[in-house]
Amino acid sequence: MQISNGVKELIKKIIPSFLINFYHFSLAFSAALIYRFPSKKLKIIGITGTNGKSTVVEMVSKILEEADYKVAVLSSIKFKIKDKEWQNTLRMTMPGRFILQKFLRQAVNSQCQYAVLEVTSEGIKQYRHKFIDFEVAVLTNLSPEHIEAHGSFEKYRQAKRELFLATKGIHIINLDDENAGYFLKFPAKHKFGFTISDRHPIGQELFSTITARNIKVLASGLKFYIDDTEFNLKLLAKFNVYNSLAAVCIGLSQGISLEICKSALEKIKGVPGRMEMVISQPFKVFVDYAFTPNALQKVYETLSKSKVKSQKSKVICVLGSCGGGRDKWKRPVLGKLAAKYCQEVIVTNEDPYDEDPMEIIAEVAKGTEGKAKKILDRREAIREAISLAKTKDIIIITGKGCEPSICLAGGKKIPWDDRKVAKEEFEKLFK
Repeated sequence: MQISNGVKELIKKIIPSFLINFYHFSLAFSAALIYRFPSKKLKIIGITGTNGKSTVVEMVSKILEEADYKVAVLSSIKFKIKDKEWQNTLRMTMPGRFILQKFLRQAVNSQCQYAVLEVTSEGIKQYRHKFIDFEVAVLTNLSPEHIEAHGSFEKYRQAKRELFLATKGIHIINLDDENAGYFLKFPAKHKFGFTISDRHPIGQELFSTITARNIKVLASGLKFYIDDTEFNLKLLAKFNVYNSLAAVCIGLSQGISLEICKSALEKIKGVPGRMEMVISQPFKVFVDYAFTPNALQKVYETLSKSKVKSQKSKVICVLGSCGGGRDKWKRPVLGKLAAKYCQEVIVTNEDPYDEDPMEIIAEVAKGTEGKAKKILDRREAIREAISLAKTKDIIIITGKGCEPSICLAGGKKIPWDDRKVAKEEFEKLFK
């Protein structure tokens, strides 16, 4: 039986926090004990941050595999142990302690040398990272998110900090993030930083800096240099330069050459649900996971710049905001961003959990100042976007990416895939 979010919140209010923490800690220890502390036989790479975690996990796993290592991967997108891969249908980026420790034990039994994990603030808060020996901790970036769950941005940042306090080996930091200085102060045997600027931190011991230069954002992908090595990626959007740099830093930290990193990254054709083009003609339809203001703005900026200048093309967006009491503050902010960058805005249902979905839609639409169409049914909203599109237009559907379900009240889930639905509705209208 599923427990509703409302009941969970009530339990949290009634039970003292130290008892809740002890409960989570006990589960973490029990799981590690039952599965015989598998992380001690693996090199564990933990990747945290607000945005980009799944993409960096995908990239670094390809680099490790290119270097002939046996790799296990756990992200919001998938589970993978060597050649065996299956979708993450849990709707949890960092699953519970027993699932996580069992996965690591399976990786050990399959003779993997590395495990690459997404590490979330909520997972850290619930001690899911405990009794995992991390070799490498990576910060992609940090911006306001999960504020209501943690109580403040500072507490959210402190949760991320715990990964770095638990990792004594290698720290890898995005130097262009305004929180870089906060994370650089934690001790490690070696620290790597990545940047697209020429500024370098002063007084950092054991520090290696990786810089991307001569960056070109092309219609076909990205081009940039690290030292004298040219990278030509098939991935869209400038923010993927940062993701690439994080992955390269991890590779270099493990003694993998820049040439192998280049070879691996250039083979990646895309990441599921991350700026994924699902329709290319007569207009383009993209699906992206972005659900934070920072991520959404970068997606919109990328697509706005890519519009064909000679055509009166427009950007049509479909967005929502997840419910369950999650970060209500950002709903009108998301709407405002959509109205700023998109010529047509459709606000729809996403993952309402126990909230009234129309109330969530109204809060997002409020930020558009009357520009949005409000359509409750997500399939209908996608159909409307496709029907509005003309040749050379761009449709961007955000918030879910490749997630396999929509979460409703009482823990109910219905099967879903934005990519599949977009293709189905396109076929109905244009074939």
